[in-house]
Amino acid sequence: MTLNLTAEKLAKVFDHAILRPDQTTEDVIKGCELAKKYDLASVCVKPCDIVQAAELLQGTDVMVGTVISFPHGNASTAAKVAESLQAIEDGAIELDVVLNIGHLKSGLYKQVEQELSEIITKSKEKKPEVSFKIIFETAYLTNEEIVKACEISQAAGAHFVKTSTGFAPAGATYEHIKLMRESVPSNMEVKASGGIKTLDQVLKFLELGATRIGSSSSDQIVDAFKNSQ
Repeated sequence: MTLNLTAEKLAKVFDHAILRPDQTTEDVIKGCELAKKYDLASVCVKPCDIVQAAELLQGTDVMVGTVISFPHGNASTAAKVAESLQAIEDGAIELDVVLNIGHLKSGLYKQVEQELSEIITKSKEKKPEVSFKIIFETAYLTNEEIVKACEISQAAGAHFVKTSTGFAPAGATYEHIKLMRESVPSNMEVKASGGIKTLDQVLKFLELGATRIGSSSSDQIVDAFKNSQ
């Protein structure tokens, strides 16, 4: 990925995060304008901001993404399904779903898989082109649990596996991205997120197999790349 990398290609790996609880509708406007200016892959907004983001990004090829059961993954399956369907109705095309971390750590693998499968199946019935990223919150998991979460995500029909919400004690690490890339097939993608602020971090994550980067510093990182050329 880092071979023949251009600023345009680099911009298209970023999901620009606008997810902090204190971020306002004005922050959504600024974030969407930034995403349009740099032609990023997407914005990732809070569910309450999807309609606004979709209106702001209409007519561009910047996608609208959101988060489901964020940041802890503790909602009931019915609530996660309802939130996903509403997100699609409001204009989101990429959904980053937090898996049930406590159930995963309890060894309830079948239940975790069934929940994700139900969310994905019902959402794709509504809009077949919607894609799902499963957030593991790797800071709380062992390597064995991360591998299991990869297997579960694949079996449930997800398109991406993703490290973190950005609201746990730690975010993406090189070790975890390498492990996740090795634990999913080549047709699945890997998203690194949480604490990603520098160009050096991004280049290393891409080298290790990440295909998407979640960051609130997207513009600064792309500018740093341009300045390095």
